[in-house]
Amino acid sequence: MVPLVTKPGIPNDLVLSTSCYGPRLSTIEDQAFSAVAMGFRRLELGLSDQPVDLTRWEDAVRETGIRVDSVIVGALKPRAENMSGSMLGSLDGTARELALNSTRRHLRLAQQLRAPVVVVRGCAVEDPALAAQAAELERELLVVDDDGREALQERIRDFVARVQRKGQRQLEHFCRSLHALHQEFPETRLAIEPGVRFNDLLNYEAVQWTLDDLASQNVGYWHDTGRIHQRGICGLPNQGDWLDSFAGRMLGCHLQDATADEAELPPGQGEVEFRLVAEYVPRQAAHVIEVNPRHGRAEVLASVQFLVDLGF
Repeated sequence: MVPLVTKPGIPNDLVLSTSCYGPRLSTIEDQAFSAVAMGFRRLELGLSDQPVDLTRWEDAVRETGIRVDSVIVGALKPRAENMSGSMLGSLDGTARELALNSTRRHLRLAQQLRAPVVVVRGCAVEDPALAAQAAELERELLVVDDDGREALQERIRDFVARVQRKGQRQLEHFCRSLHALHQEFPETRLAIEPGVRFNDLLNYEAVQWTLDDLASQNVGYWHDTGRIHQRGICGLPNQGDWLDSFAGRMLGCHLQDATADEAELPPGQGEVEFRLVAEYVPRQAAHVIEVNPRHGRAEVLASVQFLVDLGF
């Protein structure tokens, strides 16, 4: 276990996702002390292979003054490719009800932690053939040369358009689920965050439709710099497109860097144009550092300095 360091670092307004710790620290108390030592005063309850032990949360608050800004649906279970909360749009009524119950548990937890936002990430369209085609396109991306890239990007755009048409009924179920959850938990805001897979339900057009449909329900948008960068490389709407369209409804942003073949990098280690992101992300939105736990304390602190220098 990493020893606790109680001497506070230089305070910053950024949020640290608990997913950055991985197996290094297993209790929320240890994570809170570690975060404060790095200068953080705010946490996000994120995804992990082993969910964090929350039993001493009140002690952590009392001793550090830290707070939770957001909870990701799935944080209460070990990380999996298809989290139960991501099935809110399932065509299977039983699976959809299980997803609703899972999301309710996260909403109740958010209220206990006094976190104002619960984030629901995208989910796959329920079609095995589309899933297989998405995986094949991802494999082709790894080996395509410059001569073939433009043609592959066009095929990806056509595929995503087909996914949107196929996923329309799921999207309607997804919106109904969010509507029902808002009626039950009006005090907590819900935010939708797209995924990176080509068969993800929440592509650019679907996010627009969902936010418009649920405008009266106060559902917001959650941006992810790394995932959107990788989608843009593939010929889909890029970082500027998403920010220009949805910044006005953004509740938060996951700040991670990425390259064409690697995501969850500390900001400053990849290709994301964070200066552009800084121009768009609302000041009141949560600015969450979410990087792979293989990156240690020194890399997280370097990313903090990088982001602060850009005005975050």
